Amino acid sequence: MPCKPLRLRAARVLAEQGWLERAVVEIDAAGLIAAIVPQGEFDLDLGSAWLMPALIDSHVHGAAGFDTMDASSEALDQISMHFARFGVGAFLATTVTAPLPAIEAALREVKASRERGLPGAELIGSYLEGPYFTAKCCGAHPVQWMRHLDIAELQHWLDIAGDSLHTLALAPELAGSDEAIAWLRRKGIRVLIGHSDASYDQTRQALHAGAQGIVHCYNGMRGLHHRDPGVVGAGLTSVCDIEMIADGHHVHPAAVQIALSCCGEERLVLITDAMRATGMADGPYQLGEMPVTMQNGVVRTEAGGLAGSTLHLIDAVRHAKEWLGLPLERAWALASRNPARSLGLSDLGSIGIGKKASFTVITPELDVVETWVKGVRVACQGQ
Repeated sequence: MPCKPLRLRAARVLAEQGWLERAVVEIDAAGLIAAIVPQGEFDLDLGSAWLMPALIDSHVHGAAGFDTMDASSEALDQISMHFARFGVGAFLATTVTAPLPAIEAALREVKASRERGLPGAELIGSYLEGPYFTAKCCGAHPVQWMRHLDIAELQHWLDIAGDSLHTLALAPELAGSDEAIAWLRRKGIRVLIGHSDASYDQTRQALHAGAQGIVHCYNGMRGLHHRDPGVVGAGLTSVCDIEMIADGHHVHPAAVQIALSCCGEERLVLITDAMRATGMADGPYQLGEMPVTMQNGVVRTEAGGLAGSTLHLIDAVRHAKEWLGLPLERAWALASRNPARSLGLSDLGSIGIGKKASFTVITPELDVVETWVKGVRVACQGQ
């Protein structure tokens, strides 16, 4: 996507050093931030809007009637554009537990689409959520397609996806998990713990072996009990990343506050876990191989369990600001700085010289006005 040098002025800019009033951000021809000037000449005035680091959704399945598991360029294009309209500048396309050919097709398409580039939010790569989970904590992952860990099979995923395979989630109580985690980390793959009935000690061992975080904390895992701290207890008391679906359905606001009190602002990562019903009307949908139904914006399986969300990340930020009593810049960091760090993206997550010019433009009321990706405006209000 071509980019020309440009100077943007906004009423407020949330830069790495803090808030700047009436600042100008200069973008170079490569789509990088060349300078941030407190006052200066400009080419485009954003008026009363505020310029923020682009939001990053590090765990998202789909939106607007499309899903990563559709394994089509159209699906990823539509997902990319939908989330760009809601302030997301980059995302990780997430799979679900399914027959191997379906997962293979999804990984191939993510790789191809990442190479060609998408029209909206930037595609960081793929997130293999399943099939290495436990039946007791299956959530919306079909038990019949769950598998044992096998290094040869993990290599098969890498052969298909190449360096587009970014993250893999697994249950550490599975046989061979420590070996698999260590192997994946040597290959540069980020490993998270999820859909797991692991004990506190098993979870701690997996983190010691190289796992880096907890998948949508509290959901799909052994919870916290005073005599059995489980996955939740191990995650909240270890130095690791904690994914959180702050939609008010998956996790009570007080539980989000408890997580923040335990793990601190640096380790809490807001995600959506959004699926194809996001932005759509109530009714029947499909999550991978599983039929689900959305009613009043909440998606459930036939058994009544939650099946992903219809959350937008900007609303997760609103909730964090309200529920946790955080100022905007700190709530925003949970969905920009923290996912960038967790994903190893040093060129995203904040507005600083040399970083990608990927921005979310908002009103003071936190309504998204437009989204910029690598120096190009890709979505604006009403588009």
